[in-house]
Amino acid sequence: MDTQEPINPNYDVVVCGTGLIECILSGLLSMEGKRVFHMDRNPYYGGEGASLNLTNLWKLFKAGQQFPQQLGQNRDWNIDLIPKFVMANGQLVKILLKTKVARYLEWKAIDGTYVFQMKEAGLFSKGGGKIEKVPATASEALKSDLMGMFEKRRCQKFLAYVSNYEANNPKTHDGLNLNQMSCAQLLKKFELEPNTIDFIGHAVALYSNDLFLDKPAIQTIEKIKLYMDSIGRYGDSPFIYPIYGLGGIPEGFSRMAAVNGGTFMLNADLDEVLFDGEGKVCGLKSEKVKELMGIEQINCKMIIADPSYALKAKLSNKVKSIGKIVRCICILNHPIPNTKNLPSVQVIIPQRQTGRKNDIYVMMVSDVHNVCKKGFFIAILSTNVETNNPEKELEPAFEIVGPVLEKFVTVSDVYVPTDDGSKDNIYISSSFDPQSHFEGETSQVLNAYRKITQKDLDLTNLPVDQDDQ
Repeated sequence: MDTQEPINPNYDVVVCGTGLIECILSGLLSMEGKRVFHMDRNPYYGGEGASLNLTNLWKLFKAGQQFPQQLGQNRDWNIDLIPKFVMANGQLVKILLKTKVARYLEWKAIDGTYVFQMKEAGLFSKGGGKIEKVPATASEALKSDLMGMFEKRRCQKFLAYVSNYEANNPKTHDGLNLNQMSCAQLLKKFELEPNTIDFIGHAVALYSNDLFLDKPAIQTIEKIKLYMDSIGRYGDSPFIYPIYGLGGIPEGFSRMAAVNGGTFMLNADLDEVLFDGEGKVCGLKSEKVKELMGIEQINCKMIIADPSYALKAKLSNKVKSIGKIVRCICILNHPIPNTKNLPSVQVIIPQRQTGRKNDIYVMMVSDVHNVCKKGFFIAILSTNVETNNPEKELEPAFEIVGPVLEKFVTVSDVYVPTDDGSKDNIYISSSFDPQSHFEGETSQVLNAYRKITQKDLDLTNLPVDQDDQ
């Protein structure tokens, strides 16, 4: 006689995809007591933002080929598909601390941030492009080679103003209304030169194009202050990066969801979404779920999914493409030249310096993060696609990176949802944005959490660091 209890097919939430946004929401909702079923079509966690070993990387990009023996073994490699770092004082770190997922991860500060700048030839100097370290404080600005002597003083004055600015203290505003004046007007007041505006807007405030100049100045001030506040949080860099790669972050939140009773299934795709008479989601069908669990459908009140699942399940009306991003993973046997042989760096190439509409990013990590074999380096180049030859658009980055052993190029659509999910209870996330950090993705998480739970996620009273958890 079979005494096995029948499988309960009823869940509060089904999450499709194990990308960062989906995994954080899965973990948060499980903490709220929701019964969560989490599925992914891939055999690994992370979705578009996974970290892959050599076998999976070659399977994805060079199917049927073997990776070179000189690269070593799978256990030495965790290669990110998406190039991003984590702001040390950003919202993602706060969520990691609040949920105690930080205890599953080990971090290391990124060693340096550089910006590319075209310079005119001078009496004692050559012209042309050069990368320089990004100053983030008033004192660093005085030592920077990015600016001449008089411009250094103006930049120092501007950064000191930003550092002292407090939104609720009019005495720090210097008579300026930053909610009304544009960023361009604020920068003009400090008489900053175009190249200085470039590195402040793109390498400190971390905008990917020049549209920020026409927006309220307060937005740029807040981003610069985040950069400044992140420096010294966990090291001398504003960016941190998890040992073993970015894929560990969604895995950590998945672990949290599982601890809180979540059910996980890999190699399972979403085949069909079911609706009730009022047009709200009431379940889904999946051949893999049927095969492994022996049930015809999963019943649920809500679906959270990345855009690829909406497209697969014939819900293309739920998303739209707003452009494309080209990314190139490069395996190197040397650090990036002119960065003092640092084992991890970010290089930002502002749009104006190359006559483009969008910035180009270079992110490099190495064996100190346990993501590759010693003696090798992983650089990922990325930018918004502007032409019919996306890879060629990365040429300025290839020139900075130097000789490449292996490269893997992708061109991906950037999808955004067409509605907020409240009508049918299907919440679709946006694709990873082109930014070099996760603040945009974290904002998506916080907004979705607010819509779903009708309350804000409390990110106050955080432990000082993960040792306090």
